[in-house]
Amino acid sequence: MTIVIAIILICVLLTIGVSVPLAFGGVLVLLVYTGGYDPSGFFATGHWKLNSVILLAIPLFIMAGDIMQRGKIAKPIVEIAELLFGHLRGGLSAASVVASGMFGAISGSAAATLTCIGSIIMPHLRKAKYPAGISGAIVISASPLGLLIPPSGAQLLYAWIGQLSVLKCFLATVIPGIILMVLLIIVNFIILRNDDNIQITQVPDRFFSVFARKSVTATPAIIMPLIILGGIYGGIMTPTEAAGVAVIYAIPVGFFIYRGLTLQLLLESLKESSITIGVVMVMIFTVLVASRFLIFEDIPGMAEDLIYSISDNPIVIFLMLNLVMLLIGMLMDDISGILLSGSLLLPIAQNAGMDPIHFAAVLGVNLGMGNITPPTAPLLYLGAQVTNVSVSKLIGPTMMFILFAWMPTLMLTTFFPQIALWLPNLVFGS
Repeated sequence: MTIVIAIILICVLLTIGVSVPLAFGGVLVLLVYTGGYDPSGFFATGHWKLNSVILLAIPLFIMAGDIMQRGKIAKPIVEIAELLFGHLRGGLSAASVVASGMFGAISGSAAATLTCIGSIIMPHLRKAKYPAGISGAIVISASPLGLLIPPSGAQLLYAWIGQLSVLKCFLATVIPGIILMVLLIIVNFIILRNDDNIQITQVPDRFFSVFARKSVTATPAIIMPLIILGGIYGGIMTPTEAAGVAVIYAIPVGFFIYRGLTLQLLLESLKESSITIGVVMVMIFTVLVASRFLIFEDIPGMAEDLIYSISDNPIVIFLMLNLVMLLIGMLMDDISGILLSGSLLLPIAQNAGMDPIHFAAVLGVNLGMGNITPPTAPLLYLGAQVTNVSVSKLIGPTMMFILFAWMPTLMLTTFFPQIALWLPNLVFGS
């Protein structure tokens, strides 16, 4: 009964806006002391699990993403996408999807992708008279591509929790990410096909010359994920080393190539990154302790018994797991959601016959969709601030993208395992 009250209390605290570390930390302290447990065992476990080299990749990727945002490294990517799609009605908003996918591959963060691409593309969309609600919604809906297009900090954490290959988890989300990009672009064109107010750009007379020039300008930005992923998959670098290379690479590129970075901005970036890193690491610690408590109380076993009491059909079980992951994504940020879902739901998914690498892709799509799904939707509210569009105008179009792009991607990823497993099997063998 106590654990049920604790779960309800956590849900209430998260819903009213209490931060994840405070919500989990406060409830855990209450549980440990009222339950008569020895607190040293729980908190020592969290400290011991944090002592991992692979976790150093998380703060390094956060730092790299912040430096790239301030260094205007995403701007040439947006310009190329605008050149390719801007002459079509709905093309400029489709360009934001492509740019989000490309920047997501660099930063590995949904929030960084939303903040960076949203701040760059929204003035262009307003100037071209795109509807504000739809413009903001497509930028917000595309931002979780940072969770799917590798390298993804969330997938790195999932691999660490499940003791799985980081590279396989990275590869598992590539095809779902591409499917999502295509569906978002298609839905975008359908919604905007009859909007005659949109001003489209003309194709330049010397298109290939302009494209070649912009491609050269964008090459340092585009080559960054190639260096990172090539180093990881080529066995030259570990994910942690690749994250360090990303930071080292981003600084001179931001300073000397795109000239968006100054010494003052670099210091601000390091300061803001340090604050974010501190919050994230405290968050990871509290969720790890919570996971330990859940396992100690056999909550995964109780959840599994509850699910199997409803149905033992794998299809029904997968649908229920999707629902739980979606709710977790609605209440929590991607990192907390990955940690909790990996600890609580992975054993249930495996017992139902789902490969843990397949589950990585399903989890990534679920949490991404949950992060933009009302009423809680952390990315939706962040997007309202970034795009300067009211939440009331964003909800309707965002739901369209969820129903006709995110949901089909989730169903395909869940019930057609080869969508997630084909690339890992191709690279590493089945």
